[in-house]
Amino acid sequence: MAFEGEEPTDETLVARVATGDRTAFAFLVKRHGLRYRALAFRYLDDVARAEDLAQEAFVKLWTHAGRFDAGKAKFTTWFHRIVVNRCLDDKRRKKADPLPEGFDEADNRPGAEEKLAQEGGKARLRTALAALSDRQKIAVTLSYFDGLSNMEAAAAMDMNLKAYESLLVRSRAKLREQLQAEKQQLFEALG
Repeated sequence: MAFEGEEPTDETLVARVATGDRTAFAFLVKRHGLRYRALAFRYLDDVARAEDLAQEAFVKLWTHAGRFDAGKAKFTTWFHRIVVNRCLDDKRRKKADPLPEGFDEADNRPGAEEKLAQEGGKARLRTALAALSDRQKIAVTLSYFDGLSNMEAAAAMDMNLKAYESLLVRSRAKLREQLQAEKQQLFEALG
């Protein structure tokens, strides 16, 4: 990028940029690029973002060079304000909180085989529950699926605590018996 005679002033270069002179624009970028990237970095403390904002400011210079008035300010003062405004706008934008360390850990959810095994277990449990009397099913459901304490479950079934606990013991014994029988049938079928 050579200019005949003396190097032109920033104000002269901006006037030429306003007419679409790419050489004048490249000269301004070369002359001031590092300075304004450093300015953006001081505001943002992020090298990559500072480079992006400085580049955005130079794009704005290219598209709005005609708005520069050399009678009101020096180019460096005017452009300094553009860069600072870009930085302030960037800081005002809502930023997503950074993800904590180790956020993207391996997925420990069960795979397809484990899900099928779980579903099979649930089906066996449903079959075993179906063999219980209605009162036994209710007792097991209240204690193990609904998470009620024995006292709460007894009140829900309108029973005293001892009677409820006795019902629950009988229900578990019957479930165990049903599941053992099913397990035995599975082993016999495999053998």
